[in-house]
Amino acid sequence: MNRTTVLQIGPLMPALEAALREQHDVLGAQALTADAPLADRADAARVAAVVTSAPVGVPAAWLPQLPALKVVSSFGVGLDRLPLDAARAAGLPVGYTPDVLNDCVADLAMGLLIDGARRIAAADRFVRRGDWLQGRYPLTTRVSGKRLGIVGLGRIGQAVARRAAGFDMDIAYTNRGTADGVPWRFEPSLQALALWADFLVLTVAGGAGTRHLVNAEVLRALGPKGLLVNVARGSVVDQAALIASLQNGELGGAALDVFDDEPRVPAELLVMEQVVLAPHMASGTHDTRQAMADLCLANLRAGLTGEPLPAGAV
Repeated sequence: MNRTTVLQIGPLMPALEAALREQHDVLGAQALTADAPLADRADAARVAAVVTSAPVGVPAAWLPQLPALKVVSSFGVGLDRLPLDAARAAGLPVGYTPDVLNDCVADLAMGLLIDGARRIAAADRFVRRGDWLQGRYPLTTRVSGKRLGIVGLGRIGQAVARRAAGFDMDIAYTNRGTADGVPWRFEPSLQALALWADFLVLTVAGGAGTRHLVNAEVLRALGPKGLLVNVARGSVVDQAALIASLQNGELGGAALDVFDDEPRVPAELLVMEQVVLAPHMASGTHDTRQAMADLCLANLRAGLTGEPLPAGAV
């Protein structure tokens, strides 16, 4: 039985890699800076599918060099590193793994929000250092009943809003347009939303269109008592402006799961007690990662057989 040749770009979760090797002939790509995906053109000529991940993506220039390519299947929800325009022009389906991670990302967003407001991680360090023996921990900020602004009311943003409703929070959002069928207030101006909100949660997609969407002016509007929570992409926030705003007290705090140059986190953020740091772990649960792997494989199978992808970006 002939086995399909799959080009794997970058590391994937072990169970997904094992499934790919079991079902296909798997080739590993060269570095993403290389001009060609494979040194051997004969290998490139038989690649029928590319499997990658959202942080790694696929260079658009590689697509014409894979003449037998039928589908690109990406593990993750980020689309900013996938060659969607080039794939669309070539009639090539591109799959990704939305929906299955909504709950876990929203759970972490709420966890970061609560931690950022109540300073739980900082309080843990306070106890471990023995500082409690010297006096009581400083007062923190209540979460229930506060004003929550959500930037990007897609699937994950709506999941965050539903959780926040359980905390009796006043919820408003900004988006490219109003979202259908939701009870929360639409605010067309991001700066106005930040000025109104106590907490600002970012769940917007990454990419050129949202790069540095949250800039110094937005952070200043959120204010010295405000908290920024980012479970979107590091590129959405002007990181230099964020550091400056935290240092000079224009912003009260931040709770971050994503950064500009992961896994490298600026040294300035590492020493700030008013900042909660997480290692891009929002979808990092056994349940969600397995569901993502299953959907990645389902997209791959569908693309290879010419069927509609269960979750296609193109």
